[in-house]
Amino acid sequence: MNNKTYTIFISFIVALGGFLFGFDAGIISGVMSFAGPEFDLNDIQSGWVVSSPSFAAMFAMLFSGRLSDVFGRKKILVFVAILYAISTVLSALAGSYEMLYIARMIGGLAFGAALVIAPMYIAEISSAENRGKLVAIQQLNIVLGFFVAFISNYLFNKYNTPESTFLTDENVWRWMLGVEIIPALFYFIFLFFVPKSPRWLYLKENIEDAKNVLYRIHGKVKGQLEIASIEKNINADKNKSALKIIDLLKPSLRFILVVGLIVGVLQQITGINAVYFYATSIFKQTGIGTDAAFSSGILLSTITLIFTFVAMYLIDRTGRRPLLLVGTAGIALSLLICAYGFNQATYQLSQEKINQFGFAQSENLLPFADKVYENDVDFKNDIKNALGNQIYGKNDGEILEAAISINAKLILIGILGFIACFAFSLGPVMWVLLSELYPIKYRGLAIGLIAFVNSLISSLVQLIFPWELSNLGNALTFFLFGAVALIGFFILLRILPETKGKSLEELEMEFVIES
Repeated sequence: MNNKTYTIFISFIVALGGFLFGFDAGIISGVMSFAGPEFDLNDIQSGWVVSSPSFAAMFAMLFSGRLSDVFGRKKILVFVAILYAISTVLSALAGSYEMLYIARMIGGLAFGAALVIAPMYIAEISSAENRGKLVAIQQLNIVLGFFVAFISNYLFNKYNTPESTFLTDENVWRWMLGVEIIPALFYFIFLFFVPKSPRWLYLKENIEDAKNVLYRIHGKVKGQLEIASIEKNINADKNKSALKIIDLLKPSLRFILVVGLIVGVLQQITGINAVYFYATSIFKQTGIGTDAAFSSGILLSTITLIFTFVAMYLIDRTGRRPLLLVGTAGIALSLLICAYGFNQATYQLSQEKINQFGFAQSENLLPFADKVYENDVDFKNDIKNALGNQIYGKNDGEILEAAISINAKLILIGILGFIACFAFSLGPVMWVLLSELYPIKYRGLAIGLIAFVNSLISSLVQLIFPWELSNLGNALTFFLFGAVALIGFFILLRILPETKGKSLEELEMEFVIES
């Protein structure tokens, strides 16, 4: 295996935590169609089951970078793989709402740590010319996880038929969650083929081991250049005082901390995880039906995969700034298109269609026959009151398909446009920027802090998203996301720096202002 292939190989392995994150995020969108009604969850409870991993992840993100500075990137990642496996088994066996969200929080600790440490590790084994695309492998693995999860959900849903004795509405979601044990075990095994980070080895004064890893990754000539660059930077830090968290607030780091925080917040506050985690539910809102909603998830993840490859091709050619600016503008436009499309929708159930429903208490809908609703909130509230949350939750796809009059293609264009723009911009580029902006001495702590804020925003967005759909409606919810993205574009236009083509040590010289 040559140097280039070896570097790509270990980058993929380290980033498999991203695959598991993507797989979990994709799986839960299908799981909640069954687990929600089974446990009779309200909007906030459903939101908590979905968002609880992100809530747990933000604490793991805050401390995992610092822990990896002490114990090493590789050791923490091995522990992460074990947590993934434990979470998978407990989630599949959950007998209550409480057990389900606790099991998922264990998984959240795992992917919180993995999402911080993987890009840090990859940046530390990369050279300046290939760092962008290698760090973006994490995002590629995330979207591969989404892709496999949506295919898995589609197949489980397809074979969950009334005639099936193996899969039922009561157990299909357990199988959806349980299959995650397979990639978790592969992740654990393959991590033993990964070397320790050479820059971390330098910090621990294991110089010979560090040099051997650099020669193995880059070859003799490039390895010598990387060694010279690292040693110059390490020597400059030797007489500095021990790192304290308050050091992140000092003037010399202020600019890059602000940039990182803004990008970290913007990545989640535009609603990307709400769209991914509730993809099946969102597509049901367009009236395309339950089966089509599951299959549309495959289309969504395919678009994500394609545009992630676009990002990997362009990130070291065009740079980080152009991708972020173009992508954020596209995100704003796409979300506003969704808002417009949902705003034009009307809802009406005819007596004929009500009589065709085969579920219990469908006759309770007859008083609403032929009533025209101008917004989804009033319609869904009346239907839920007539049927109850549990029956509505099991049949919402069928009901919305029968009632809605909407330009579903326009909504699909908006959602896929949002996904595509995110996949070549905020998705991969944020992690690349975070892995580049901070000096090695501060990198673990700084990335952990920003990832903590990123995950906090993510968990809040996921938690309140079902409530927003129920109380604000589809149109206003997507409008708010689009407006935030538009504001974010103008902020980035003003402050975002370019980092492509420079070594980590060169970037430190440029952005860290000594005081």
